Amino acid sequence: MRLNKFLQAAGVASRRKADELILSGSVRVNGRVVREPWYEVDPEKDAVEVNGRRVELATERHYFKFYKPRGVVSTISDPHAKRTLSDYIPMGLRLVPAGRLDLDSEGLMILTDDGDLVYRLTHPSFEVPKRYRVALDRYVKREDLERLSRGMELEDGPFLPDRVRRLGPREVELVIHEGRKREIRRAFAALGYEVVRLVRVAIGPVELGDMRPGELRRLSPDELRALGIGKG
Repeated sequence: MRLNKFLQAAGVASRRKADELILSGSVRVNGRVVREPWYEVDPEKDAVEVNGRRVELATERHYFKFYKPRGVVSTISDPHAKRTLSDYIPMGLRLVPAGRLDLDSEGLMILTDDGDLVYRLTHPSFEVPKRYRVALDRYVKREDLERLSRGMELEDGPFLPDRVRRLGPREVELVIHEGRKREIRRAFAALGYEVVRLVRVAIGPVELGDMRPGELRRLSPDELRALGIGKG
């Protein structure tokens, strides 16, 4: 197994973050620093350490959904942040987020130590839909909703939602399968609106439901089955 995939599967970090850890010299295999993410390791024989701590593949996987409050950085560790996801994760669990939410955004995140699930939920090739509820600073014109539905060009590429639906005079529901930085806020800003509140309410088949900000809840058997986990 490649070292970066091993770290991801062990719940240490996403594949990209695992690459960064390896390249920075933070990872040792059998006591030797390894800086090649593609280095092959045997999970049953090789001793892998990250910053001096032994890392092993978990025998049991853990799956949670989390309501990220506003003001929480959606990473496990950030020395400059007041609050991170680690403030909400129980002691002894090495969970990583499947995707991110902006600091000022809130709503559903999936936290797990299953690296394969993280990959499937975050890699663009899987096109997992994500649903958002967006509150704006003023009445949303019909022509602007139509423009959003047709797609629009942002500085880093096209913004083309899968679905656009009005929920109220100042509230819109969007479904997208991309995850570029602040793209929803930037799209509305290009139309002259300010996003007052942005809540992610669903990731694929998993919904936020009646969760409250800061709540961490295990995925139900039905949610796990809907994600393709636990099928024999």
